[in-house]
Amino acid sequence: MSSSVSVPSPAARLRGLKPDWLRDPKVWRTEVLAGLVVALALIPEAISFSIIAGVDPAIGLFASFTMAVVISVVGGRRAMISAATGAVALVIAPLNREHGLGHLIAAVILAGVFQIVLGVLGVAKLMRFVPRSVMVGFVNALAVLIFMAQVPEMRDVPWAVYPLIIGGLALMVFFPKVTKVIPAPLVSIVVLTVITVAAGIAVPTVGDKGDLPSSLPVPGLPDVPFTMDTLTTVAPYALAMALVGLMESLMTAKLVDDITDTHSSKTRESIGQGVANIVTGFFGGMGGCAMIGQTMINVKVSGARTRLSTFLAGSFLMVLCIVFGPVVSDIPMAALVAVMVMVSFATFDWHSIAPRTLRRMPAGEITVMVVTVACVVATHNLAVGVVAGSITAMVVFAKRVAHLAEVSAVTDPDGTTVVYRVTGELFFASVGDLVGRFDYAGDPAKVVIDLSSAHIWDASSVAALDAVETKYAQRGKAVEITGLNDPSARLHGKLSGELTAGH
Repeated sequence: MSSSVSVPSPAARLRGLKPDWLRDPKVWRTEVLAGLVVALALIPEAISFSIIAGVDPAIGLFASFTMAVVISVVGGRRAMISAATGAVALVIAPLNREHGLGHLIAAVILAGVFQIVLGVLGVAKLMRFVPRSVMVGFVNALAVLIFMAQVPEMRDVPWAVYPLIIGGLALMVFFPKVTKVIPAPLVSIVVLTVITVAAGIAVPTVGDKGDLPSSLPVPGLPDVPFTMDTLTTVAPYALAMALVGLMESLMTAKLVDDITDTHSSKTRESIGQGVANIVTGFFGGMGGCAMIGQTMINVKVSGARTRLSTFLAGSFLMVLCIVFGPVVSDIPMAALVAVMVMVSFATFDWHSIAPRTLRRMPAGEITVMVVTVACVVATHNLAVGVVAGSITAMVVFAKRVAHLAEVSAVTDPDGTTVVYRVTGELFFASVGDLVGRFDYAGDPAKVVIDLSSAHIWDASSVAALDAVETKYAQRGKAVEITGLNDPSARLHGKLSGELTAGH
């Protein structure tokens, strides 16, 4: 009996190597349309962030173009959008005010170098220490910030803005029930633009935000003296930008991982952000990081899943500005506000604040989520909220496990030995009252401390055990510590007797 093995043809193997958007026309269409929607949403945002940073709108648009195109190739998270962001603009604005654009560009390039170094050193691994409650708070705070950013566009505006926003929201809610072939946000933007132009309705437009660039950016070196004085001036801003950019990018990548149920390389993303910022700096851009609102448009609203949408978002941005500038300038801001309001609604984790969820959730978890949201909303800085939430989570955890170390005593019938059995995790928070749990005066001459059900984590635990031994020794009593597991025994053997004065 013979058997044959099917060998794929060269053509079949070639098809297997093609990316999804080349093999499936539906994926290609989704990615192209998603990139177009994101590009339209990037323009007013990039201009607004340029104003925050105190630079010409073209600087922010150039940054969004180069960041998106470069990160689509070198980034670790597919379909994530990187561009000029408000967090980066806030960090580098003081440097631009005090020293000018040349120093800002130099800081962007140096920040990219820092990000590559941090990526190589494994900073992405720190993401494992971000608790779920902080992630939920991060997502909810993000949704709140996206909505708050639209509020100024709804104040002191012509009355026609409000029905346009309502109409845009209605289109995005009901149009997908008709067909999902074309993204609803794109339909909303086109329809509202046609209505306002055809009817001659006077409402704020994208063109009111600032002039769009008319040519591609040209590479060059920053206009600064290459001296140690320049380095010491830009380095603090560059480091701050690198840290804020990495934190927002890695948190966004983790969020997209959860939404798409796929894995991404956080180390590659860290290094990729650095490369993108270096390229952006040499092309005269203001730098940036992952852009959470536009990423949600791309991934959650438009359904994009590949690098093509990210690449096209940046490419379409320049095409729209340079080739179709007059048309793009006529897009009503109401259309983009409606898109971002829908994004904020879709981003918010409504389940996290449902009464049933809140009743079941431990108070500490709710506190961490609230602290994260409050800090982000107060500072408009997602990085501050993540750090504050993570610290709060650590405090809550330390308080929770501090009571897990238990001490029980059993005295031998002959009264010559007492055995103290210590149970739980021994670290700085749980050993605070450990020394007071022993009867130094009343115990017999021999004391055994059994740690077979405990684990020593830090120097504070070793110091507490040393203090117990010292108190017994002062009364002429001998202490024997038994049951140490291997890691605890190594730490205890290394530090015991070395933590008090005089050693």
